Amino acid sequence: MLDISNAELDVMQVIWQQAPCTAADVISRLQQHKDWHEKTVKTLLNRLVSKGALSYQKQGRAYLYSPCIAQQDYQQQASGNFIDRLFAGRVAPLVASFARKHDVSAADLAELKQLVADLEQEQQEDN
Repeated sequence: MLDISNAELDVMQVIWQQAPCTAADVISRLQQHKDWHEKTVKTLLNRLVSKGALSYQKQGRAYLYSPCIAQQDYQQQASGNFIDRLFAGRVAPLVASFARKHDVSAADLAELKQLVADLEQEQQEDN
């Protein structure tokens, strides 16, 4: 699995939203939310290329960056790793812990119920 830091994840989220994009595009988007320095963003882009999370193509004097991993694929990998590390691979304690600490809306509850029903249906079809 790719080991992506929180700052690198901020960069990836920009690129997932508007790939391909230049370093200037990423810097501009990130500076809307935080005071990101240009050199910092370029360092993060280089790290992500080294890790295999991003690829680039040279276009004139600029580089166009594109993700090498889909956002959904990364989310699945990262969430699986998180659940394994903190909850011994069990989802129920994660949901219970979250529900105790945060307000769960009626819409979220309905979505969770539907998800459980869908998973049960899939298991029955597999057996």
